[in-house]
Amino acid sequence: MEDFRRMAIFAAVVQRGTMSAAARQLDMTPSAVSQHIRQLEKEAGINLLHRSTRQLSLTDAGQRFYVQCAAMCEAADRASAELAAERQQPSGELRLSAPAGFTQHAVPALGDWLRQHPGLRLRLLMDDKPIDLIEARVDLALRFGHLPDSSWIARPLGRSPTVLCAAPQLLAQLSELPQHPRDLMDLPWLDMNRSEPPQINALWQHSPSGESFQLQVTPQMSSNHRAAVQQFCEAGLGLALLSAHDVTASLRQGRLLRLLPQWDMGQLDIWAVTAQREALSAKVRQAIEVLRQYFAGLEGMQQSL
Repeated sequence: MEDFRRMAIFAAVVQRGTMSAAARQLDMTPSAVSQHIRQLEKEAGINLLHRSTRQLSLTDAGQRFYVQCAAMCEAADRASAELAAERQQPSGELRLSAPAGFTQHAVPALGDWLRQHPGLRLRLLMDDKPIDLIEARVDLALRFGHLPDSSWIARPLGRSPTVLCAAPQLLAQLSELPQHPRDLMDLPWLDMNRSEPPQINALWQHSPSGESFQLQVTPQMSSNHRAAVQQFCEAGLGLALLSAHDVTASLRQGRLLRLLPQWDMGQLDIWAVTAQREALSAKVRQAIEVLRQYFAGLEGMQQSL
């Protein structure tokens, strides 16, 4: 590294014309600059400069050596400029990991931003399994729910209430609509579940009275894919606890109906996760903000975490 520094000092001396001018540019003393040049010549075993009381001039070897030193400095300047641009303007490839359930939100959340930055390439890795950010070279991970302890840095994007849903055709088979969680025990259930065997174990609270109820049922169908659970629910195959930001359109269009709205069934926290806290590139900083704004604009979302 010291050799590279001396090469840069030599290039500055040639470009500025004198040791003193190069010293001012490099914030060094003229004697220190001179020592570096002499050491460079000593290690090379050849003179690089002709010295006189008035000026410096390059030897033939010094001229050829300067061309390479100047090219090295230009490459270093370009590398620094590239890093500076990376901090200011989204560019290059953004590797974003997200659960499969984010599929329906990917285009509305990121499409316009991607269109505004033609120099940006998006690599979207959709997987419900936890992914190692370092091993997969992931710049940003979108995570839902409780986060296990780790060294990753998590930034909150929003909170989506959990709502109990059923399709109209399923409810039409009942003599009356459920009025209390105990009325749900004998109905078919669907669940986003990775446990073995699958089991729903939820504690709900009645907002007006403060009453609590522990629900324990075995789902007839479970999946590690949130969208699959919603599709089965819309087909009338069972009840499901779903996230408000996923079912807004289905509730509005009547494909699903919400049950027991006065019962608090929990929330799903949404996080932007990175491997480091500081020195985030422009593409990562902007992606986090774009996602935060997107989730903030979704109907039913809560912003405070």
